Amino acid sequence: MTAALIHSLPVPMKRRVGVVLSGCGFLDGSEIHEAVSTMLHLDRCGVESVCMAPAGDQRDVVDHATRQVVANATRAMLAEAARIARGRIQTIRSVDVASLDALVLPGGFGAAKNLCDFALAGPAAKALPEVADLLRAVHGQRKPIGAICIAPALLAVVLGQERPRLTIGDDAGTAAALTALGAEHVPCAVTDCVVDHERRIVTTPAYMYEARPYEVFVGIGKLVDAVVAMLGGVK
Repeated sequence: MTAALIHSLPVPMKRRVGVVLSGCGFLDGSEIHEAVSTMLHLDRCGVESVCMAPAGDQRDVVDHATRQVVANATRAMLAEAARIARGRIQTIRSVDVASLDALVLPGGFGAAKNLCDFALAGPAAKALPEVADLLRAVHGQRKPIGAICIAPALLAVVLGQERPRLTIGDDAGTAAALTALGAEHVPCAVTDCVVDHERRIVTTPAYMYEARPYEVFVGIGKLVDAVVAMLGGVK
């Protein structure tokens, strides 16, 4: 192959995976260990993380030292999530779904309080409209979706009618709520993941357990590997 022909060949594009954040801190936003582990594993696979969050305020603000809700305090999800993303973040509404190859949702209570209201409403929960639109668009294009910790509840809220196979570990009460939403719950260890090949969904329990950080890191690594495998590897 001549040098001229080599230079004329198209340059392979790096895969781009959306990472949906909901704030910063496990009690009122995204779980930081889970979010960072997700981005580290995506980078290990040669995949670019595209961080995004809703533009509105968190449902509440929690003092993570006392674990108490701070009265009359407000924080914007996008601004808080930007702390994790090192400022490289965009609103969910501004994301071009066609530019993404897959989506991963770290957990933290923000996934169940900000992205949807599962933490309050359980099986009657509803998702933020822009979040529901994003998930339906990605899923409708047969692009893989990964969800971590409590974030599979959000998938059950939006996609439960498709009977997705999901895990949140082994918590019976939460599993029952997911089942009520239409999902099939599969018990899973923190260091493993559940792969629904038919619906192209991967889930892992992470801090749904009282787990060690490394155990969470291993489980998220398996989730990311499974999502990337659905893409046929990295371009």
